[in-house]
Amino acid sequence: MSRNIAIIGATGVVGQEILSILEERQFPIKSLKLLASKRSAGKTISFKGKDYVVEELTHDSFEGVDIVLSCAGGSISKEYAPSAVKAGAIVIDNTSHFRMDPNVPLIVPEVNPQDAKKHKGIIANPNCTTIIMSIPLFPLYKAFGVERVSVCTYQAASGAGSVAMEELRDESVALGQGKTFERTVIPYQYAYNLFPHNAPYNDGTEAKAELNAPKGYCEEEWKMVAETRKIFGDAEIRVAPTCVRVPLLRAHSEAINIQFKKKTSVEEIYAVLAKAPGLLVFEDPANNRWPMPIDVNGKDPVFVGRVREDLSQENTFDIWVVGDQIRKGAALNAVQIAEML
Repeated sequence: MSRNIAIIGATGVVGQEILSILEERQFPIKSLKLLASKRSAGKTISFKGKDYVVEELTHDSFEGVDIVLSCAGGSISKEYAPSAVKAGAIVIDNTSHFRMDPNVPLIVPEVNPQDAKKHKGIIANPNCTTIIMSIPLFPLYKAFGVERVSVCTYQAASGAGSVAMEELRDESVALGQGKTFERTVIPYQYAYNLFPHNAPYNDGTEAKAELNAPKGYCEEEWKMVAETRKIFGDAEIRVAPTCVRVPLLRAHSEAINIQFKKKTSVEEIYAVLAKAPGLLVFEDPANNRWPMPIDVNGKDPVFVGRVREDLSQENTFDIWVVGDQIRKGAALNAVQIAEML
């Protein structure tokens, strides 16, 4: 059955990726409404050979809309998602605002599709790093049980938006020519550098008391803890993340160390990963070749490789994971949820 679709944030990186994926997957669209800020209203975007004029987002934008794909920031979703639901639409929200709301299911279709049925008008898309980790972790969790997970992320500029990507390109050129560069999104030198994630950090002061992260964590790190517990339906699973921003344009990488409850082996882990949905084992050990960000750009699957035993701790193994942050980490996951609906 064809659906009436609206996209909030249609001119942004994720909104544009959603449009591309809707066309690639031949999503059954009856009508399409592209919504954005007043500043972007009036722009023309081509979809399936037809030009659509971007409309200004208002509380009256949702009449007759079946599904809203929202990707324009938490404050926008907070303000406009209730209006969409009131108008009879189902909102698939790609921001962080509703993720930990107990009345809003947090969905990765390869992990917990059954939870989508519990929605009350809003379904949340998880954080990109959580999605990319959950694709290989969940099948291993089901097969062997998980005591704890330690993960280090290597996150590209795409996670900070299109302006951050543009600034990384321009700064790389400027510094390569010995020039200075004035950045607006990332607060430190980004080209030829890396740093612990620039998400809000809880230093324990009263001013940071309302942050959704314990002392010593940045919000990006705590999202991986809290969201994994919610998606897996396991409040006891232990996750220890360190999130790092690296000077890449697109695709996130993760080094994941997993301690299992059941005895297993490298061979058994590979066998599980090879059958897991949304995952591709991609490597050439003889040539020391493992998944890289450039391998997954524009690709649907999360790539995994370099499975090895951690000899420092019993029944613990390491895996290396790479996923396209804009695609599976955001736009594709949202479209898959829409397909389920």
